Amino acid sequence: MAANAFSQHPQFMTNAPLIESPETNQIVVPDKTSWKNLFAYMGPGFLVSIAYIDPGNFETDLQSGAQYKYELLWIILVASCAALVIQSLAANLGVVTGKHLAEHCKNEYEKVTNIILWILAEISIVACDIPEVIGTAFALNMLFNIPVWCGVLLTGFSTLGLLALQQYGVRKLEFLITFLVLTIAACFLVELGISKPDASEVLYGLFVPQLRGSGSTGLAISLLGAMVMPHNLFLHSALVLSRKIPRSVSGIKEACRFYLIESGIALAVAFLINISVISLSGSVCNSSNLNPDDQKSCQDLDLNKASFLLKNVLGKWSSKVFAIALLASGQSSTITGTYAGQYVMQGFLDLRMKPWLRNLLTRCLAIVPSLIVALIGGSAGAGKLIIIASMILSFELPFALIPLLKFTSSETKMGSHANSKIISGMTWIIGSLIMGINIYFLVDNLISVLVHGRLAVVSKVACGVLGFSGMLIYLTGIGYLVLRKNKNSSHLLALTSPECREMERSASAAYGQPREDIVSMQLPQKRTTADAN
Repeated sequence: MAANAFSQHPQFMTNAPLIESPETNQIVVPDKTSWKNLFAYMGPGFLVSIAYIDPGNFETDLQSGAQYKYELLWIILVASCAALVIQSLAANLGVVTGKHLAEHCKNEYEKVTNIILWILAEISIVACDIPEVIGTAFALNMLFNIPVWCGVLLTGFSTLGLLALQQYGVRKLEFLITFLVLTIAACFLVELGISKPDASEVLYGLFVPQLRGSGSTGLAISLLGAMVMPHNLFLHSALVLSRKIPRSVSGIKEACRFYLIESGIALAVAFLINISVISLSGSVCNSSNLNPDDQKSCQDLDLNKASFLLKNVLGKWSSKVFAIALLASGQSSTITGTYAGQYVMQGFLDLRMKPWLRNLLTRCLAIVPSLIVALIGGSAGAGKLIIIASMILSFELPFALIPLLKFTSSETKMGSHANSKIISGMTWIIGSLIMGINIYFLVDNLISVLVHGRLAVVSKVACGVLGFSGMLIYLTGIGYLVLRKNKNSSHLLALTSPECREMERSASAAYGQPREDIVSMQLPQKRTTADAN
C-alpha cells in the first residue's frame, strides 16, 4: 500500500513532516490549543536575533551615533519592524511547507540561477562573518591586550568550543544563545545608565525621519544592511523545522502565530540593544568634556576606538563591559552563521559538511581579508572593512528576499496560508524601498567619483562603463526574480480539503522517516549508553 501511495502521489515523500521519529531529539509541540505552547516555540527567534546585534551592527551603530547623534535612530525602528515582518514570512515558509528557503529555490529555479543564488548566499555569509572575526579580535584586544591581527587568527578556532555544545541538544544551544543575548542587553543597559543620554532627543530621533547628505545615506544603508541579513532568511526558515508541530490546519496556524510572537520578543530585545549603542555613542561623542584626542576618535569611530573613548569619558569599567558585550556578540554570531551556511549548502547543492568543518571553511574565507586589512591598515582599516561588509549584505538582500516574498505569496505553494494582499503589499513595499535606497546610493557614489574624483579621463570612462554595466546587471537580476512566474506545484501541507488531509495522514504514515540531512545538522543527539557500548 505504501508503495502504491508513493507511486500515485510522488510529492508525498517530499511534503511529509520532516522528522517523525520519536528517537530524534526534536522538540514536540503538544497537540492542543494553549498559550503554554509558546514556550515550546521559544528559541529559533533568539538564534536569528543574534544577526541583528553582531559586531557589524555595533560598528555602524557607533559611527551613526558619533557622526549624527540620534538622527538615524528611526532607521533602526523601520529596519526592526521590517525585519519582524520578513522573518515571520521565513518562519511561515518552513512551518507550512516543511522545506526551508534554499530547498525551495533549488526546486523552483533553473540550474544556472541556483548556482548564482548559492554563490550570492555564500558571499553574504562570509560578509557577515568578517565583522564577527574583527569584532571578536577587538574584544580580545580590549580584555587581554592581544594584538588585533593575532586575535583575528584566534577567532578561527574560538567557535569550535561552542559548537561542541551541540551534543547536548538544540534546546541547550538555544538557552546558551538566549543567555548571551541577555548578557549583551544587560551590558548596554549598564552603559546607558552611566552615559545618561537625553530621553527627549532619543525619542525625537526615533520617530522623526531625517537624512543629511550622502554621508548619512551611506550610514543608513550600512545600518539597514547590518539589520536585515540575507542569510538570516535561509536560517529562520530551517530553524523552525526543529519543532514537530501538529499537522492540522489549526496546528499550522498556531505555529505561525507563536513563531511571530517569539520572533517579536527576540527582535524587540535586539532593537533595544541597537538603540542603546547609538544612544551611548551619540551621548559620549557629543559630551561637553571631550578632550581633543577623544573628539578626533569620534570623527572616525570604530569598535576599537570606542573602547578607549568609553574608558576616557566614562571610566575603565565601562570599557570592560563593552568588551564583554562585543565578545559575546561575536562568538554567538558565528554559531548562527555556521548553521546558515550548512542549510544553504544542503538546500542548493544537497551537500553536507560537519559543522566544525563548515565553520572552519567559512572562517578561513573571512580571516584572509580581515588579516590582510588588520596587518596593513590596523584597527582603522579593519573598522572600514566592517562597513564594506555591511553594505555588501544590503546589496545582496533582494536575491534572498524576492524568492521568499514570491514563495510565501503563492497559493500554489502555501495554500490557505499564503500571504494576504495586505501583507504582500506591505512586504513588497519594504523590499522596493530597500532596493531603491541601494540603487540611489550606488548611482550617487558613482556620479560623485566620475565628477569629483581625481582620475584621468580614460579612468573615468572605464569606471563609468563598469559602474553602469554592473548596475544594469544588478537590476536585470532583480527584474528576473520579480517577473518570473512560480512553478504550478501544489504543496500537500497547504491543502485543506478533507480528501487532501486524509492523503496527508496516509503519506505521513508511509514516509515519516527523519530527514538525516536536517537532523544531523540541527538536532545532534546525546550519546546513550547503548551507543557507547
